[in-house]
Amino acid sequence: MPDAHRLRHVVFFRAKERADVDRVFDGLSILEANPHADVISVRKNTHNDALSDEVDVVVYAEFKDTGALEAYKAHPLYQKSIDIVRPLRDLRVAADITF
Repeated sequence: MPDAHRLRHVVFFRAKERADVDRVFDGLSILEANPHADVISVRKNTHNDALSDEVDVVVYAEFKDTGALEAYKAHPLYQKSIDIVRPLRDLRVAADITF
């Protein structure tokens, strides 16, 4: 069970073109090497929900606090991922939550 009061960062992406889903996934997977996330996982949507097809790739990360999230976003791997993914995506929705 995850630690209470940790910051969870969840981001949903949709590729502009179906042919680019793998490229979006690969570009986001770079983030898994970012040392500032305590937990990070980049996964393709399985599209098992018949009523929702808007999301192609999900990034889930956990941080000890907002400072760690800010350090994650300041890391060069974060910008490298943005440079690859931004031109390929037409949807990005992020949520930061704690429990």
